[in-house]
Amino acid sequence: MRCCLSLMALLTFSTSAFAEDWPQWLGLTRDGVSSEKVDTWKEAPKVFWHTSVGEGHSSPVVAKGKVFLHYRREKEKSNPKAYEEVLVAYDAKSGDRLWETACGDTTKFSSVFGNGPRSTPSVVEDRIYTLGVTGILSCFEVDKGKLLWQKDTLKEFNAANLFFGVSGSPLVDGELVLLNVGGKNASIVAFHRKTGEVAWKNLDDPASYSSGIVFGQGKARQAIFLTGKGLVSLHPEDGAVFWDQPFVDKLNESSTTPVRVGILLVSSTIMSGALALELGDKDVKPGIKKVAWKNPDLTCYFSTPVAVGKDHLYMVTGSSSILKAQADLHCVEVATGKVLWTKPKVGKYHACLIRTGDDKLLMLEEGSDLVLIQPDPKEYRELARSKVCGETWAHPALSNGKLYVRDAKELICLQLGS
Repeated sequence: MRCCLSLMALLTFSTSAFAEDWPQWLGLTRDGVSSEKVDTWKEAPKVFWHTSVGEGHSSPVVAKGKVFLHYRREKEKSNPKAYEEVLVAYDAKSGDRLWETACGDTTKFSSVFGNGPRSTPSVVEDRIYTLGVTGILSCFEVDKGKLLWQKDTLKEFNAANLFFGVSGSPLVDGELVLLNVGGKNASIVAFHRKTGEVAWKNLDDPASYSSGIVFGQGKARQAIFLTGKGLVSLHPEDGAVFWDQPFVDKLNESSTTPVRVGILLVSSTIMSGALALELGDKDVKPGIKKVAWKNPDLTCYFSTPVAVGKDHLYMVTGSSSILKAQADLHCVEVATGKVLWTKPKVGKYHACLIRTGDDKLLMLEEGSDLVLIQPDPKEYRELARSKVCGETWAHPALSNGKLYVRDAKELICLQLGS
């Protein structure tokens, strides 16, 4: 019996060790990187299950055997002009709907490019956090979907909504939830994740559409946000500012998430191009040693770059022009910002990138094609391509051999592993 129990424990550990959740924006490490390997497919990936969903650009997240999606729906069938946001949980294997909970009236909100939520939920332990398009921050119980607490961040901190709506995804670090709210003396706000009470707030920068990241240990741990004024670094525990770097987008549409590659921090906007900062200690605190490079042509719109190795960064740039909209994929030398090659027309505005555990790239083009790429600094090398969904701006989630894709009408589970 003891031998059998030991074997069962080993099998359980082995299974969980190779299954990776995708619990937040850009995955487990918030950088578009997965440990899961993806083989080159010869036939289109099998649709494991699919289900109808409401409006939104929010990405699916996967945790604890569930897939969570945030979207907009009609509030009452008898009143088709009233709308609300809901968080829905599905069984990751079957696609069965487990629960759904309403989390904010959005009847009065409208936008040129969609009226649903843009921010992606974050799952931590037994709780999940959402941020609605009108700034409603909500905390739910993962198991049953019970709403535990809620904050109207724009109202509480007297902050204006953005033209396309609130978009930055909640950043959970330790016991705090960090947001770029954009209020006066409340640009960055930290909430206690179990109660919703304010832990600290700081700065006067307006908000952007970008999501924050966090890295480092102890006193050197820093949360990085791209605000409406530029890049800022704060200590996540108390909001103390380590450094800031002006980096303003002329259209106020900063949307991409900053990316750390070794000692460099790379950020990009649609009008100002890309900027790389060399990070280092300054007066025994995190700081900036220098601006490593600038490239005005690397204009990422809302596609976050992904690093492969320490020397190369893959970036999808776009244009804000409706008449000349075109997104291109570039291989960029990390140290210099030099473009090594370009694959044009991977979309109008956007394409999503994921680095796999065997250092390939998955690219979901906004036009519906899923592409597997072998990264190579010398040339673009496409391994496989299949149409997998309708048009989409939502980032996919890769977890346990499945890719979860959301388009305008459906949430689709694709089988990528054997």
